[in-house]
Amino acid sequence: MSTMIRLQNITKVYQMGEEQVHALRGVSVEIQRNEYVAIMGPSGSGKSTLMNIIGCLDTPTAGLYELNGTNVSEMNDNDLAKVRNKEIGFVFQTFNLLARSDVLHNVELPLIYGGVSSHERKRQAKESIARVGLTDRSHHKPNELSGGQRQRVAIARALVTRPSILLADEPTGNLDSKTGEEIMGLFDILHQEGNTIILVTHEEDIAAHAHRAIRIRDGHIERDELVTNRRVIQQAVHLSA
Repeated sequence: MSTMIRLQNITKVYQMGEEQVHALRGVSVEIQRNEYVAIMGPSGSGKSTLMNIIGCLDTPTAGLYELNGTNVSEMNDNDLAKVRNKEIGFVFQTFNLLARSDVLHNVELPLIYGGVSSHERKRQAKESIARVGLTDRSHHKPNELSGGQRQRVAIARALVTRPSILLADEPTGNLDSKTGEEIMGLFDILHQEGNTIILVTHEEDIAAHAHRAIRIRDGHIERDELVTNRRVIQQAVHLSA
């Protein structure tokens, strides 16, 4: 496997009035192509900040972030937007679908922003919708779908640009447990098909679907572990201060 993500001594400091908040304190980690990784940690641990940096939604205060061999740590907002649209598919807890648009149009959106022709983006969107099993719902609007179906639409939209990384933030947080397991089953299939998946969660049963768990606490990587058959095997030495 080749290295897709390399974070080296990443620090993130937020200025809150006169106070400095150290969200990340020297985080270093590598994620390989076709890995399935869960990022875990309690509220305020820094896991959301780490997700935002990996997803090119934010930049580090200091340190190096390389994505597919390209240094993205010092890119401006326009360049980061291009990287996000090309390299990263996002799946959020709240779905973030356009209420007045049907499934097809919602899935097309990243391709519209990418300047893809109408004929080609419809072809790619239909292909992506088929991958999540919703072809017969292509012309339904979000309010005509169940919660699980809406999340499948969000996953289809994330996949439509054929991104390097599928980044999912609490993807089952608004779903009942049965529907959540169905969505996680879909992620399992997508990983088997070769997708690199990074899952941000605080739930152990959801993280158990991943093959590796990176646990964040107080801005440090506390543990980096392999996950095997829902049993955690420690892989790395504790890195927290």
